[in-house]
Amino acid sequence: MRKIMFISCFLLLIFLTACSGNKIKDPLNYKVENFEFTDQNGQPFALADLKGKVWVADFVFTSCETVCPPMTARMAQLQEKAEKEGVEVEFVSFSVDPEVDTPEKLKQFANQFSDSLDNWHFLTGYSQETIENFAKNSFKTIVQKPESDDQVIHGTSFYLVDQNGVVLKSYNGVENTPYDEIINDIKAVQ
Repeated sequence: MRKIMFISCFLLLIFLTACSGNKIKDPLNYKVENFEFTDQNGQPFALADLKGKVWVADFVFTSCETVCPPMTARMAQLQEKAEKEGVEVEFVSFSVDPEVDTPEKLKQFANQFSDSLDNWHFLTGYSQETIENFAKNSFKTIVQKPESDDQVIHGTSFYLVDQNGVVLKSYNGVENTPYDEIINDIKAVQ
């Protein structure tokens, strides 16, 4: 009886070890709040549309004079690398200046960086307060628009989100973006 128990425990341990290879080490485990916003085509886009899909998110705005253009260029590079490697992933860029960033402005901005927006969703259609709370609650990052300035303070990370809307990991989206690491992490959770 002890021998059977030992073998069963041993096999269970091997099984669990094999399964843990598909996990992200020390995941953030932030749960993304439910949302329904508007995409660059003026269409509703919700967390439910991402159910069952791995996605990468960031926070940008179209009149940004500093970090947003390079972040969006890097996201476009990530999109291109994922496509070349046959990795299925969605990209979501939340506008941190929703009162200025109309769907039309977002589409124009997006088209400067990518030829294909089939799997890249630029979102707006909410209040400034909504995006500030959403960023803080779902991604543990800052979004703040000073009253006396048209530039919005926001985080510059890319976030890996799993099929259940759980933020697993963040990466530098401005410089030294670890494309290969992100692609490998996406593969690990698919």
